[in-house]
Amino acid sequence: MFEDFFKVVKHRFNGAEEEVSGPAFKCPRCQGTIPLERYEELLRVCPACNYHGRLSARERIALTFDKNSFEEFDSDMISCDPISFPDYPEKQAELREATGLKDAIVTGTALVKGEKAVVGIMDSRYMMASMGSVVGEKIARAFEYATEHNLPVIMFTASGGARMQEGIVSLMQMAKTSGAVKLHSDNGGLYITVLTDPTTGGVTASFASLGDIIIAEPKILIGFAGRRVIESTMKQRLPEDFQLAEFMQDKGFVDMIVERKKMRKTLAKLLAMHKPEEKEV
Repeated sequence: MFEDFFKVVKHRFNGAEEEVSGPAFKCPRCQGTIPLERYEELLRVCPACNYHGRLSARERIALTFDKNSFEEFDSDMISCDPISFPDYPEKQAELREATGLKDAIVTGTALVKGEKAVVGIMDSRYMMASMGSVVGEKIARAFEYATEHNLPVIMFTASGGARMQEGIVSLMQMAKTSGAVKLHSDNGGLYITVLTDPTTGGVTASFASLGDIIIAEPKILIGFAGRRVIESTMKQRLPEDFQLAEFMQDKGFVDMIVERKKMRKTLAKLLAMHKPEEKEV
C-alpha cells in the first residue's frame, strides 16, 4: 500500500503525470488524474497504482469470452416487491431503462478460448449489484444447469450485499446460492470466483467466498462490514490496506490476483487444467 503511494508521489514529483485538458478520471485509490480516454484505452485500469475500475456486465462479457459465444439464461426475469417497499417498483423501472438490464446479474454459458463454462456477471450499476430474489434465483439456476451438464462455473462478483428493499427474502438468497454451490461441488464441478470492485456484504458471506479457486482483480475492495463499523466495534485502528485484494491474498482469503488484461488467458488455462477426462464408452 505504502509502496504504491510513494510511487505515485515520485511519479508526480518528476512531472510525469499526464496533462488533462478534457474529461478526466480521478483514481479513487491513489487520487491520480488521467484523461478519461486514456483510462478507457487501458481497460479502466489506473496506470499509476494499477487500481481496476468497474465494468458493466456486457463490457465484461465482451472482454473475457469468445466472440458471440455467450448465450444468456433467464433474460426476462424481474423482481416483485415482496415487502411493499416504498418506490421500489418505480426505482427498478428507472434502472431497467437506464442500464438495459432486468436486474443486477447476467447469467448464461460462454466459451473462454474454446473452453465452455456457465458464467455469471454482476453489474454494480443496478442498485450496487445488491442481491435480491432475482439475483439469487439466477445464480442458483446457473449452478443447477452446470451441475446437470457437468460444466464449470465462473462468477464475476461485484456487490454491496443483500438488497434491503426485499427484506428477509434477500437474506434467504445467501442460503439458496450456497446450497446450489454445494450441490455443484458434490457433483465434482469446478467453481471459480472472480472478485471485482467492490465485493462486500452478504455476497462475500455466501457464494463469492465459496469458489474452489478465488481470483481478485488488483486493488479492489473485498469485505463484509464496512471499515468504520469494524473499527468502532474493535476499538482499534485497522491497517491502511485492510480489505484490499492484496491484504486478502496475504491472509489466505484470495488465491491469486490477476490483472484484467491477463484474466481471459488465466481463466482459459484454469478451465483446461481442470477439465474432466472423457470417459471411455
